[in-house]
Amino acid sequence: MFTGLIREIATVKSYKNNILTIASKHKAKLGDSIAINGICLTVIKVHSDGFDLELADETRSIIDESKITGQVHLEPAMQMNDRFEGHIVQGHVDCVGTISQIRPRENATDFIITVDKKYIAHIIPKGSITIDGISLTVNDVGDNNFRLTIIPHTLKETLMKNYKVGTKLNIETDVFARYIDHILAHRSSKKSLSWDDVDKIQMSY
Repeated sequence: MFTGLIREIATVKSYKNNILTIASKHKAKLGDSIAINGICLTVIKVHSDGFDLELADETRSIIDESKITGQVHLEPAMQMNDRFEGHIVQGHVDCVGTISQIRPRENATDFIITVDKKYIAHIIPKGSITIDGISLTVNDVGDNNFRLTIIPHTLKETLMKNYKVGTKLNIETDVFARYIDHILAHRSSKKSLSWDDVDKIQMSY
């Protein structure tokens, strides 16, 4: 589990044969879970200046592989004794969105993000969303887009300062919205759900 608070801007050294090599100050251990631009990956090899991660077929079928080049957001998985900030992030990318508009405000910047309409039900006004691993708050939701208002501190400390209209984004929607939608969809069938069914649904995420 992650919080969506970026701990480091790391650098991709190479990406070959589904192996992603990261240069980082973070001292990872073999088997650690680390989110790279919001993608939860497992450390399979450790180097003096970073580590290797492997991308499975399922992961590669969802993400935009242009998001694993150059500089990337890095967040190690939460530990039990960590302070809980941000929001609950699984590192499971739901879809790729696209920046359709950027609007400067007096002391912030609005980003309008377009996504496939089928994901809008899981994007909640004033709820949480993860963009390239960053925990953010949704302001407005349209038929196929949503608006984020980004403060100067977030722009300065993340790669969002470099984003432009047309930039692709890894998006993880609200985990609770996904749970509720899945449960309600199953309740609409003839068979009612037992608590065992609910447990299985939760464990599937």
